[in-house]
Amino acid sequence: MTQELEQGTPETAAAPPSPAVPSPARAAFLTRLDVAKHDAGVAETDFRREAALRIEQLAAARAHAWRRADLMAALVAAVDGTEDAEMGVAAGQALLRTRLGWTSDSDARTEVLTRFAAVALALSEADADGDPDAALAAFEDWYLQTRQSPFWYLFEHYLSDTPLVDY
Repeated sequence: MTQELEQGTPETAAAPPSPAVPSPARAAFLTRLDVAKHDAGVAETDFRREAALRIEQLAAARAHAWRRADLMAALVAAVDGTEDAEMGVAAGQALLRTRLGWTSDSDARTEVLTRFAAVALALSEADADGDPDAALAAFEDWYLQTRQSPFWYLFEHYLSDTPLVDY
């Protein structure tokens, strides 16, 4: 029997110690820590969401700035190679058609090309009294207002080559 007491009875050896109920002050302390850890998690999640949105906005602004600069550099080169403003406008519209892969006309495309003519004209007349900055800003604003998206989104759509099929 002495051995049984030393080893303990099966009931006393298997029973885990019962958790002590903390005092109200300690329970309140633990509750405050739980609230703080929850709040920290929410704050981190909110910040990550806001940061991801801001990164997306900055990436779009960068892409638009590069597209704008690239297209305008090509437009300047196209306009510089023309004899007069009318030819400059035609060259600018042809450039835009080519850059966007527009091989056919539609009312919407014709409207964009007509409005874009003001940008090409302002570049053609930049040495006189043309204001290409204002013309480009007006075109971009018009496009945004009428299409509910920036003009530069047009350049994000990859146009794959259409295979030729003989029948």
